[in-house]
Amino acid sequence: MTRWDWTWEDRSQTSQPPAVDSETPDQKREDPAGNVSTHEHSAQTSAPPPTPRGGGSSNRAVIVRRRRTGAGLLAILVVALIAALAAHGSSSPQHKHPIKRATVPVQSAAERAQATAKAEQNAINSVLAYTPAISSGGSKGNELALTFDDGPGPYTQQLVATLNKLHVHATFFAIGSQEQYFSAGTVDEIKSGDVIGDHTETHPMMATLSAHDQYEELFEQIARIELLGGERPRLFRPPYGSFNATTFRELHHLHLLMVLWSVDTSDYTLPGVGTIVQSALAGAKPGAIILMHDGGGDRSETIAALPAIVAGLRKRGLHPVTIPRLMMDDPPPHGLPLPTNLSGD
Repeated sequence: MTRWDWTWEDRSQTSQPPAVDSETPDQKREDPAGNVSTHEHSAQTSAPPPTPRGGGSSNRAVIVRRRRTGAGLLAILVVALIAALAAHGSSSPQHKHPIKRATVPVQSAAERAQATAKAEQNAINSVLAYTPAISSGGSKGNELALTFDDGPGPYTQQLVATLNKLHVHATFFAIGSQEQYFSAGTVDEIKSGDVIGDHTETHPMMATLSAHDQYEELFEQIARIELLGGERPRLFRPPYGSFNATTFRELHHLHLLMVLWSVDTSDYTLPGVGTIVQSALAGAKPGAIILMHDGGGDRSETIAALPAIVAGLRKRGLHPVTIPRLMMDDPPPHGLPLPTNLSGD
């Protein structure tokens, strides 16, 4: 007869010594029916399987306790894990749909300058679409323009340094032939962020020249400014205010806007610092274009007058800007009559 295998409950118990039976081999055991048989005989009958060595009930109890202990430990671990996850969730809330915030790109100083230059170029193109020449801007804002002619010269660098101290940008109409002597002044203008316009190559009266000569006077100055690292000039001021229909045609070919003035300080006559200041402020109003000089002679009076001029403008709430900026912020209205030749020829 095959014996019952208890090793599935606890195989470790097989190493324990066998239990000592209190009965001797010769002792007789009485079954419930009253039959008497020896212990050896009972082992050969179909009686229920014998009790395993070491005590079956004791083994089962140990196994149950171990299973209960393991289940308890597992339950404790599960509870601890749930508590840890709950604590992490409360300290770091999770969003099913994270909020996406729009980021504004930060422009560098060079990128901002480039964007401004492009906008100012577009403003000049816009004005050129309805007029080839201006003598002032609009009157809706609080801006006006300071302009300087006949440079560069020996006083140009000092004048530019004065404007820098006053935190003012201006427009300079430079003579091309002067660059071979005083180009340092033009370079300072470029570095300071000022605008350089075309005042011809040799400062002639344009109305007396042929179409070819007028073109050459305009183009050669443009080439000199570009060689110095400046932006291609888009503005033109005629020497002595001299121009004719041919001038307008050549300006159109080169995409140049003629810029005259609404206030003439006559500083080139050296009238004195006070007179220059008074002349500039007398005609100062929104959209005004004020004419002064940085070349062509002694410009110490003009330089000395600048701080008082700028202070007087700001006291009135007026802000000095370049011509392109004035065209962008407050251009002249449509329908104005074309300016006439100011030289009388």
